[in-house]
Amino acid sequence: MKGKLYLIPNTLGDSDLNNVLPPFNIEIINTINHYIVEDVRTARRFLSKCGIKTKIDDLQFYLLNKHNPSEEIHDFLAPIMQGNAVGIISEAGCPAVADPGAEIVRLAHEADIEIVPLVGPSSILLALMASGFNGQRFAFNGYLPVKDQERTPQLKKDEQRSRTEGQTQIYIETPYRNMQLLKAMVDCLNPGTMLCIATDLSLETEQIKTKTIKDWKSSKIDINKRPSIFLFMS
Repeated sequence: MKGKLYLIPNTLGDSDLNNVLPPFNIEIINTINHYIVEDVRTARRFLSKCGIKTKIDDLQFYLLNKHNPSEEIHDFLAPIMQGNAVGIISEAGCPAVADPGAEIVRLAHEADIEIVPLVGPSSILLALMASGFNGQRFAFNGYLPVKDQERTPQLKKDEQRSRTEGQTQIYIETPYRNMQLLKAMVDCLNPGTMLCIATDLSLETEQIKTKTIKDWKSSKIDINKRPSIFLFMS
């Protein structure tokens, strides 16, 4: 009998587990000895914080990143075929969303493995909920190009789509490039376009603000190296 593949959300930062994860997740974690993770050290720290009963050194970790060959990724599911449960843990938030875990889930479907997504924090959905923007029509666009000559046309294109389709546009950025992205948005989007910046979601330092581009130009904000989600609607 096959085991199951559990998608285990991680916290979005150093937050109280009781505030962001249901007790059921901890119960499930205590039934799993095989984990697919992006960083073993981070995963071990998370599992220790969860109070896992099994000794951490007795757990099996499979390291997943964008460099894994497909044959190696497929082997990560071998314990499931032997009747064991396997868990995917993201670095932060929900596995397989802006996360390499999606490839594992695709392979699991092909192998007719039961997939169980657990409840937990998603920075994308939390930001959308709190933005005041259209929650029925939205697009998560991931990361924008780093170079201005590529990023600006993409922002303009997305802004036009937001205007014509009433669609919220959502982006994520590497925290140390937050200020560059904010400047790019302020410089190229229309003054009346509404921009929401959601920072440190679910943490004590959480900050969520929605203003026009015109108002953002005169605002002082420091989100450098702070995990943030950017949303706009024209």
